[in-house]
Parts: sequence; structure tokens; C-alpha cells
Amino acid sequence: MAVDSPLQATFTTNWASPFGVRTRLIAASALMLFTELALIRWTGSNVVHLSYFSNFVLLGSFLGIGIGILRSSRAKWLPYYSPLMLGLLVLVIAWKPVTVDRGSSSSVIYFTSLSTTGPPVWVILPIVFIAAAVVLAGPAELVGRCFSELPRLTAYRFDLVGSLIGIIAFTGLSFLGAPPIWWGLIVTIVFAGLMIPRRAQPAVALVLSGALVLVPLFAMLGVLFNESTKAENSWSPYYKVQTAYDTYRGQSLLTLTVNGVPHQQAIAADYRLQWEPQYGLPYERANAGKAPKNVLIIGAGSGSDVAIALKKGATHVDAVEIDPRIRDLGKALHPDKPYQDPRVSSHIDDGRAFLSRTDKKYDLIMLALPDSLTLVNGASSLRLESYLFTQQAFESARDHLNPGGAFAMYNYYRETWLIDRLALTAEKAFGHKPCVDKMGDSLQQAVVTVGLTAADQTCQTTWAGATSITPPPATDNRPFLYLFTDRIPPLYLITLGLILVAGVVGVGIAGGGSSYKRMRPYTDLFLLGAGFMLLETKSITGFALLFGTTWVVNAIVFAGVLVAVLAAVEVTRRFRTPPTKVMFGILFGGLVLSWIFPDDWLLSMPLGLRALVAVVIAFTPIFAANVIFAKRFTDTEDGTASFGANLLGAMLGGCLEYAALIIGFHGLLIIAAVLYLGAFLLRPKSKAVTGG
Repeated sequence: MAVDSPLQATFTTNWASPFGVRTRLIAASALMLFTELALIRWTGSNVVHLSYFSNFVLLGSFLGIGIGILRSSRAKWLPYYSPLMLGLLVLVIAWKPVTVDRGSSSSVIYFTSLSTTGPPVWVILPIVFIAAAVVLAGPAELVGRCFSELPRLTAYRFDLVGSLIGIIAFTGLSFLGAPPIWWGLIVTIVFAGLMIPRRAQPAVALVLSGALVLVPLFAMLGVLFNESTKAENSWSPYYKVQTAYDTYRGQSLLTLTVNGVPHQQAIAADYRLQWEPQYGLPYERANAGKAPKNVLIIGAGSGSDVAIALKKGATHVDAVEIDPRIRDLGKALHPDKPYQDPRVSSHIDDGRAFLSRTDKKYDLIMLALPDSLTLVNGASSLRLESYLFTQQAFESARDHLNPGGAFAMYNYYRETWLIDRLALTAEKAFGHKPCVDKMGDSLQQAVVTVGLTAADQTCQTTWAGATSITPPPATDNRPFLYLFTDRIPPLYLITLGLILVAGVVGVGIAGGGSSYKRMRPYTDLFLLGAGFMLLETKSITGFALLFGTTWVVNAIVFAGVLVAVLAAVEVTRRFRTPPTKVMFGILFGGLVLSWIFPDDWLLSMPLGLRALVAVVIAFTPIFAANVIFAKRFTDTEDGTASFGANLLGAMLGGCLEYAALIIGFHGLLIIAAVLYLGAFLLRPKSKAVTGG
């Protein structure tokens, strides 16, 4: 259709931006990744279902990015739909948040509170998924427009630089504990800078484009400002933390709620032991009733368990808590002031990582209700505390006990099979049955205590032992404590099936009838994208085990993956690289290396050597895979279709991650190898394209 007016020209293919193409590409790429991370954090803090399906937003983002790239070559308008959908999504969630959920199934347990407020899961999750796809399609469309103006690898290079900037910016805000109003301001400023023209344009065009961008984003900022300025709200790198005082038995108690779920209370030790004496049971069952001198508490939280340890006579307590905000609130507000006690050393760290780095021995090591209520970003089923409850973790705790010492844990486990699974894990690690004390009928609380030897524990009753339905212990390779079966739960399968259907339909509609025809020659790039996603997941979960599930480790790994990809692009641009067949050989060699040297072997190494070897093993296949991609991408005839195919392949890889529930994270290497073998077989055979 011919453009017949200045106003129409403003909103069709003309991108009236004062910035050069490289600046626009970096800004759009940074906006794309920053918005994706912000959506994962903010929606998860207001829709409790997403605390357990954080990958859901990620998969929607991949779908939207792929569609946006495909649309970029045929879109007639700038993507004003993106800020509009973002503003609408924030308004809808603010209007109907899902703050609590006590849903469970026979296969997987969610530890949250007693009821759900807000839309049911089958309503809100599709809304969030579709909205995330639409929101991310906008920045991706802007990225795709820039790709058509630059050489392939030059465009990809600046795309990666922008993505790194997006990660660094969001990581910096997380470090500062910045509330979401700052996330929203950055998104608004970049959207406005990219999409509101500042060249000589008709006044009505400037007003209309400004309104389409700013009105929905200002509505979003209003919601975020209200949320960010409430006195009870604060933000950690993991949660939205809310504080409130409740009265119980005439006493005022500080309650901490995270992501809309009641999480813990700061209770004075005297009252805690009076009201809930079970919290003193580990001290009665362990050390033949003698007061432990050196105590390690993992999941120290706001300090109640630390206060109990001091009350029970501990002379020194190492208090390990992964969330700095929760620790700081306890330090400031706990009535016993346990963190100010000179006998207490506070550590902001992952509990498993702390054990792997310390040579100290303890009389008592305690897992004190370490229930994270959230998943590690970029890993489909890994929770922050997953690596604390594996057989290898219990063995590590055993190795850090003094003679006569003991290991204990307590929580509200709800299911008898889960209590038995933990007791069985303790039996496997220590070589004898533990003490198991159960309280309550429905929301079963249990205390599991096991001495270094059978003589180092005093049980009131002997644990009956595992039954025929008791699941085997969780392991570092398959750390899914709350998964009862050895199958993927039907809820996940149905959800993933709907995601894939939505992807097929969405690409067909948004990309036009020719989208699949355009992508057909790039099936190998589609498979490369899927394989890369699995390599990234394996890297994230591996580094989480080796160095902790903290947000810092997670951010470093994400950035490290992008740096490895950028290095592959730079090497391909500047040097003559080996033929594609040779690079595939290096890739498969890297996968074999990862298979031969599993993570538990690396855990036995000193920290510095462990880091060096882990980087070599993890990033060798990532580097090789991206040299292959760069060589192939350079000579594609349709840059947006080939890049879009690669991104949509990453969405498939995100779905395949859930196979780890059956075969473990190490098994993802096999699936990745199959995908890369398919890419090798489907690659163009022309020497001019493949370089060999």
C-alpha cells in the first residue's frame, strides 16, 4: 500500500529516530533483556504460581522475541502494541494479584499458605504467557529492523553487547535493592527514546506516538510507584518482602511475607520454645542431650533459630542466610537481637556452598525451615534450596561434624512420604536410622535428627523405616525433593503442550503465512537454538551446585554465557576459524568432557581450581556451538528468518529442560548432543556456506 501522507509515513516503515543504527540496536537489545528479567521478577512477586513456574515467563519471552524478529522484515508500524500490553499487564496483575496458594498434587508439593486470592492458575498463567510474548515481541522487532541494516555478525555482535548491558543494569539494581519503580523508569525511558520520533514530524504524529508509548507506561509507573513506596514493602534479590506485626497470645510478632506468601516470624526464643517446643527437639535428641558448643544454622532467616541456639547454650553460631534483606530485617527488628550477639557470625551465602568452602567442624548442623518459595532463574525446576536436601549434601554435613555431633532439620512437610524420604536420605548418608518426631495431622511438622553415630542420638521412638512407596533420596543430579514420582507431573506436560501449541499458532499468525516457509531452510539453526538453551541450563544448574544458588552466581553465569557467545562472534569475525565439521567435533568433544567429569567430581577440588576447570568444561561447548552458529548465520539469505528460527529453537529447548525431572540435569547433555547431531546432519552441504 502506498504511503500518501506525512502522518502515515511516521507510523509505517519509517523509524524517525535521531540515533544511529548501532545505538538503536544496543538500546533495543538491552531493553529486550532488561524487560524480560524485570517481568520474571515482578510477575513472580505478585502471582504466586509463577514462583514455581518462573520458566513460564521465560518461554513466553522467547516466543515473543522469535515472533518479533520474524515480523521485523514485514511490519508496517512501529511496535506500539508492546508498551500498551506492558501497561495493561501490570494493571491487570495489580488489580487481581494472586497472593497465596496452597495447591498441591500427588506428584509435586508447593509450600505456600492456605488459600488463593485472585484468578485461578488456569486463567492467570495463559494471560501472563501471552502478555510476556507480546511485550517482548516489541523490542525484538526493533532489534530485527536493525539487523536488516547491518552485516550479519556485526548486528549480532551489537545485539550481544546490548544484552550484556541489560543483564548488568538489572544485576546492579538487584545489588542496590532497588524497588520496581526504577525498573519501570528505565524501561519507559528506553521505550520513549526508541519509539517517539524527534525529527521534524507533524505535531499530531509526535503527540500520537508519544501517547501510544507514554500513556500505558505512565499507568505502569503509577502502579509501581504505589507498590514501591509502601512502608511495608522492600525488595531483596529474590523476593518482594513485606513486614507486618500480628498479635498472638498477647504478644506482638513480626511476620515476613515474601512474594505474597507468609514466610516466617521473628519470635523471641522463650515464646517460641513455650508455644512450639518442637524447635528445641534437636538439642534434646543430639549430643546425648548435651548443649552443642559450635552450631551451624542454614536458613537462619530473621534470626529465631539463632536465638534458640543461643538459648540452648551454644558458644558460637554460624548463621547462614541466602537473602540479605531478610537477614537485615531480622537484625533490625528481631526482639532477641541474635545477630548482634558476639557469639554469632552472620554469612550471606548459599548453605551448600558454605559447607563446600569451610573446613570448620560443628557439634550441630541444622537446616532451619529453608523453604525458598522460588525457582532459580533460567532453570525450570531448581529451587534455591534444592541442593541442600540431596544425599550428597547430607554426606557433606556429616563430614563437617565433630565427634559426637549431629545433623538436624525441621519444617512443615505435609506429606508422610516426604518425611520418610528425608529420613531415608539421612539413613543412607549416616549409615543408621535417624530420630523422627512428627507433630500435627494435616500440616505435618517433623523434626529429623541424626547423630554422627547411632550412639550420638537419643530417640524417643525409633523411625519405622522406608515403606514401599518411599521415593529414593534426591541427588545432586536429580535434586527434586518434592517430586514424588519418577515421571513429569501431568500439570507440567499439559502446560508445556499448550506452550508449544501457542508457539506454533503464534508464529503462524504473527509471522504471516510465509513464516514457516521462510524458516524451513534454517532447521539446523532451530536445532542449534534448542541445544544452546540446554547447555545454558546445564551451566546454570552446575554452577549453582559448585558455587551456590545465589543471585550473584546466577547473574555471573548468565553474563559469562553471553561473553562466551560474544567471544565466538569476535573470533569468527577477525580470524579464519576451522571448518564447520571441525567445530562440530570440538562441540561434541566438549559434551563428552562434561559427561566424563560430572559436578560431584569438581566439588572435591579446591575452590580456585574448581572455578577454572568448571569454566573450561562448561564454556568449551558453548563457545564451539556459537562459532558454528556465527559461521552459518553470516551467509544466510534471510537474516531475520534465520535468527528468528534460532530463537524459537531456544523456546523448544526451554521446554525440553523439564526432561531433567526424569533423567537429571546431567542427562540434558544427551538431549543436547542429539539436537546438535541433527543440526550437523541438516546443515547446508555447500562448502561456501559451511567453510568445510
